[in-house]
Amino acid sequence: MDLEEAKEFKERCTQCAAVSWGLTDEGKYYCTSCHNVTERSKEVINTGDIPNTKIQAINRGLKRKRKFEKGWDWYVCEGFQQILYQQAEALKTLGVGPELKNEVLHNFWKRYLQKSKQAYCKNPVYTSKRKATVLEDNPSHSDWDSEPDLLSDFSCPSFVESGTDSKPDGHTQKPFPISRTSQSETASICSGSLDGVTYSLQKEKGIVKMTVPRTLALCYLSLLWQRETITLSDLLRLVEEGHIPYIHAFQRFPEEMKLYGRDKGIFAIESWPTYEDIYKKTIEIAKFLDLPRFPDITEDCYLHPNILCMKYLMEVNLPDEMNDLTCQVVKMTGIGEVDFLTFDPIAKMAKTVKYDVQAVAIIVIVLKLLFLLDDNLEWTLSNIAEKYNEKNKEDKPWFDFRKWYQVMKRSIDEKKQKWEEARAKYLWKSEKPLYHSSIDKGVVYKRREMVVNLQKQFSTLVDSVPTVEKKRPSSFQFNWTEGDSTRTCFHGHGLQGILKKKGQSLTTKNSLYWLSTQKFCRSYCKHVTTYEESNFSRSYQFIINLFSFLLRIKTSSLHEEVSLIEKRLFKAKYSKTKKKSRSRKGRK
Repeated sequence: MDLEEAKEFKERCTQCAAVSWGLTDEGKYYCTSCHNVTERSKEVINTGDIPNTKIQAINRGLKRKRKFEKGWDWYVCEGFQQILYQQAEALKTLGVGPELKNEVLHNFWKRYLQKSKQAYCKNPVYTSKRKATVLEDNPSHSDWDSEPDLLSDFSCPSFVESGTDSKPDGHTQKPFPISRTSQSETASICSGSLDGVTYSLQKEKGIVKMTVPRTLALCYLSLLWQRETITLSDLLRLVEEGHIPYIHAFQRFPEEMKLYGRDKGIFAIESWPTYEDIYKKTIEIAKFLDLPRFPDITEDCYLHPNILCMKYLMEVNLPDEMNDLTCQVVKMTGIGEVDFLTFDPIAKMAKTVKYDVQAVAIIVIVLKLLFLLDDNLEWTLSNIAEKYNEKNKEDKPWFDFRKWYQVMKRSIDEKKQKWEEARAKYLWKSEKPLYHSSIDKGVVYKRREMVVNLQKQFSTLVDSVPTVEKKRPSSFQFNWTEGDSTRTCFHGHGLQGILKKKGQSLTTKNSLYWLSTQKFCRSYCKHVTTYEESNFSRSYQFIINLFSFLLRIKTSSLHEEVSLIEKRLFKAKYSKTKKKSRSRKGRK
């Protein structure tokens, strides 16, 4: 769209009689008032402006101008590679080691292309009707250069695998040759990419199609392989805060990679990623790639429950002394064992641990052991702690559950309100508009310009404050400091009022415990257990809601994890309930 070049056209529009013209990408004049496109086209004097002219760029390989969009020929998987590159760069900026991008994610992506038969194999799906270009191996060359390149611009060493497709004749095929048939020319009319239409219709059994949410799953697999200090909930929070490209990732594509038509349904995302969805996709991709057993999660790893429990105790402002109790629960249940924690995709029951959910579930169980959380005992113990603290102001204060509840309730309500406001204000419309076809481009850009102008006018009227720059993300969502008069820090408070000495060890004064789930659903049921808030105490509801918001997960998911760990911790209780139910059936 070039308004300057269209100024020489002075005829009035046949529909609205206005003299205001622009140029479409095909060189035709269109009215900027009513968007009527004429049959008249601008004379082209410079042959460099003629569409479909072959251009050779230094170090970029041969590029062809498209008939409609004047862009590069590119495939959908090249778009996903761009997104993965952006996400890897963002993680590197956040402090993740460069090995994740240059080695782990790089090899996972190559393996995916090979498994889905898109590249690095004898007969890539895109070259079945073309003569493939064979290039020499170049081990010194990396796919992830400092500047993102398209897959069709370079050659890479094959991903070493036991299969016969790994290294055909000691050469690596160029994944997407630039030669194009008339068939791809026709298909690309409905999309900016060459295979947008065929990709959106593809439903091949056994092939896991790449999607934008699955790029996050690949990133999480890479983080897990490297045993980085980022859990799945951290990753999704970083996405939500805009530190990792996701919603409008396509906006960072090179200008020559044109998106329209079917590409919109592939790359445009209109919802936030959820924990359960990305978790399932992570296992799905790991199994599809036939990945080997991941590096061991040992006691010195960040993902070990002992370390994560300590982190979340600090996060929710609970006493440091509780960490000893969480470590005991981990030991008694066996969930700290290497074999239990390490992800093995090729195992019969491939299932990775929800490390963050598991850690907070342990804390919930410890709180139940200490305070019962029955809307009665916790308040009785709070009264005892309050009286002691008033009489002994110089001594180490006892932990007061009621006071902690009040501080956390206020803090979590403020955080929730800000989070809800941020979500409500989020602009789902991208700065780079997507359109269904090249004909609609002028209309879409005009509408987008009008929306931006209206937003500017509205912000001037309401005297809104300009957007503040994004702050560097933190591992913690809450910050608790000693001596803060507005928000009490409970990290240094003691558990003396809750524990009692029994010989040389300490035990809880509370000897009671109630199970979160009395009876589990049968194996063929889709869920392990159900969670109805009305069936539980308000204290338990508050704790579950607090940690669920912290991890951005469903309350039912956390309740389920609590129930599963309780099942390990109280094997005797569950075996008794099973025997009782069997005896009742026998009497009947």
